[in-house]
Amino acid sequence: MIESIFSHYTYVLVFVLLGIGIYMVIASENLVKKLIGVNLFQTAIFLFFISMAYIDAEGASAPIVPEGGVPLNVMVASPLPQVIVLTAIVVGIALTAVGLALIIRIYAEYGTLREDTLREVRADE
Repeated sequence: MIESIFSHYTYVLVFVLLGIGIYMVIASENLVKKLIGVNLFQTAIFLFFISMAYIDAEGASAPIVPEGGVPLNVMVASPLPQVIVLTAIVVGIALTAVGLALIIRIYAEYGTLREDTLREVRADE
């Protein structure tokens, strides 16, 4: 059991980051902390995709196809998960930028970033 955990330590890290990210989104009242939690959750998903794409086998090679084609007995890593994660990182940065812009606008309008206070203020309007 312990050997299995040590050999798959990236999956343990994924679940720890997922848990921390979800906890920050649910338990925090501050909007900036919620956005940091979303970023942690995204990072865990990125790590999960990269961990799934990793090939640890003898004789595995890069996904470069030789002139005659790939022999059937050679394991080749798929570049698709890296491309998906790279695209997701760009989307995550855009999401963070938009989230921070909205947080700045909310703070300028209401003077607070606490979710419970914002609900009270919005209910009074």
